[in-house]
Amino acid sequence: MSHEYYRRGRNWYTAIGSLFIIMAGIVLVRQIILWGPEFVEDFIVNSEFTSEKISVGMIGFGLFMILLGFKKHESPR
Repeated sequence: MSHEYYRRGRNWYTAIGSLFIIMAGIVLVRQIILWGPEFVEDFIVNSEFTSEKISVGMIGFGLFMILLGFKKHESPR
């Protein structure tokens, strides 16, 4: 194998990012099914600290981790 070829292999950044996005998605879908989209939207935009806001933050953190995982790594020589 060439030393210029970077094998992605097991990338834990994308795995953790995917896990955060999936967990946050489950929470948001559950809340939408229980309360309805309008009620959940009110929870997202109000001034209180709610689980919906944490879920939105988890999605943002998950996207950040996935982007960090796709960053090109320099191979040591």
